[in-house]
Amino acid sequence: MTPIRLFHDPRYEADIGEHVMPIRKFRLVRAAIEAEGLPVTIASPERVTDEDLLRVHTQAYLDAIRTGEPLALAQSQKFPWSAGLAEAVRWTNGGCIAALFAALEDGIAGNLASGFHHAHGPNGEGYCTFNGLVVAQERARAEGRMRRGLVVDMDLHYGNGTASLLADRPELFQLSIYGNWYDKNQAYRDVAARRTPDTENAWSVPVPNGADGAHYLGLLHEHLGPAIERSRPDVVLFQAGADPYMEDPYSPLLLTHADLRERDRVVFDACKRRGIPVMWVLAGGYTKDVSKVVEVHVNTARAAVEVFGAP
Repeated sequence: MTPIRLFHDPRYEADIGEHVMPIRKFRLVRAAIEAEGLPVTIASPERVTDEDLLRVHTQAYLDAIRTGEPLALAQSQKFPWSAGLAEAVRWTNGGCIAALFAALEDGIAGNLASGFHHAHGPNGEGYCTFNGLVVAQERARAEGRMRRGLVVDMDLHYGNGTASLLADRPELFQLSIYGNWYDKNQAYRDVAARRTPDTENAWSVPVPNGADGAHYLGLLHEHLGPAIERSRPDVVLFQAGADPYMEDPYSPLLLTHADLRERDRVVFDACKRRGIPVMWVLAGGYTKDVSKVVEVHVNTARAAVEVFGAP
């Protein structure tokens, strides 16, 4: 098989001190993939530009991230502001663009960083500075590489930032299958009490507390096909979250590594069978033993190789 193109750069990482979000996982996932010898290539992307970001985010927000002022806005994503972090998010978002372009060319590609689905136009939320999922699509649309896109968001948390950005982008869509609702920088564990209603192009599928793999995968099978048929995307962007894992401190779900690998295989297979390019990003993952987070993300690469390596 032709090696799958992945993107990563050491500049994805910034020193944020002791933090619940293990930003070092990006390089740990790369190292694990390379050690296993999976049939992939890993390249550095280009750094995202102001022009790319301003299609999605406000100038005031870009200025705050660059300068650290006003501090409340610069830290609206819950990271302590630093010049290093302001630079790192430029590279991770550049990776989203590079992976999307590679997927459109090859059928499959990945970025070994997050999609940052909680980021809104004027501010960040939930460890997400700039929304790479929408930034990448808008760059591709500006260059005429795509018109319609579908985000399949399977992070533990609802993709509220992406949904807000799609409100005035009727040709972009999101299917979010989640175990925690997320709103105004706050996660809500009980989706039976709080959930997000569907809109014309952002569909909300809450997973109830205590759901096991069969329940979770059943919801994916039930909703993925109709979302693809309804959105008719030129490309799928898959947010492959590690935080639904059963040992994650935020997860009320009973999902094993095998369940999440099957989730990934189902998404990749659905795209391949329909001839729709798919790119994936890492997302979430706060289990204290970071090796278990890395295992979820490496399993996504294994699933991609399994599906796209088959004749």
